[in-house]
Amino acid sequence: RAGPRPGLLGAGAGGAGGECKRRRTEPPHAVPAARWCPERVALQYIVPCMKYYGLCVKDAFLGAELGAKVLREVETLDQSGKFRDGQLVSQRSLPPRSIRGDRIAWVEGREPGCQHIGALMAHIDEVVMYSSLNGRLGDCVINGRTKAMVACYPGNGTGYVRHVDNPNGDGRCITCIYYLNKDWDCKVHGGLLQVFPEGRSVVANIEPIFDRLLIFWSDRRNPHEVKPAYATRYAITVWYFDAKERAEAKEKYRLAAGQKGVQVPVTQSGKT
Repeated sequence: RAGPRPGLLGAGAGGAGGECKRRRTEPPHAVPAARWCPERVALQYIVPCMKYYGLCVKDAFLGAELGAKVLREVETLDQSGKFRDGQLVSQRSLPPRSIRGDRIAWVEGREPGCQHIGALMAHIDEVVMYSSLNGRLGDCVINGRTKAMVACYPGNGTGYVRHVDNPNGDGRCITCIYYLNKDWDCKVHGGLLQVFPEGRSVVANIEPIFDRLLIFWSDRRNPHEVKPAYATRYAITVWYFDAKERAEAKEKYRLAAGQKGVQVPVTQSGKT
């Protein structure tokens, strides 16, 4: 196996670097134009990392000022009681709380008090769309995404057991997670995200540090888990849809739902 190529998996704390002309599409509340260049982030980090590793880490994604504003909005959401226990896509025999221990809130970004979360989503939208242009990410054609899932592990030793975001072809192709935890030390606070890339003998250990963006394939290529957290741990996750797989998933659901609703005669036994 080839060794890691320097400068790809973990972008340095200096941000995108270099000069970049301000574009009309730049999100509101953006970091200074010299530091915000979605093309550069896409081409220098996301595209090569996704092709080589199947995941990408970009530190100093928003910058300290905007990142702090996003954190304040998330803390306010938490304090206002908007979070609910995380739910499972498919129910298993185990109680949900034994599988995942986070509390979540779904945010569009246009709600009152969520404008900076909306700015974060606009930034992520830009880099993901630039990354997926002209087949740069293979056959994946992005045509939409979920709302932002704002998650909090309350620090009581809960985590999220090993799982795959999209094991059954529901249309999600890319997972993006933005972390909001200042002065985080995994040796003290736990909460490490571990990714187990398919077909590799390595484990990617991702610390959930402030202003870090993690991107990875949502399907079976990247099983992952959140280790127990012993301090309040915030993250914002969004999933991007592949057009073809999403359409197929909707059609399967429509057909399945339709079959459940079709009334047919009950077979009668000749003995009755």
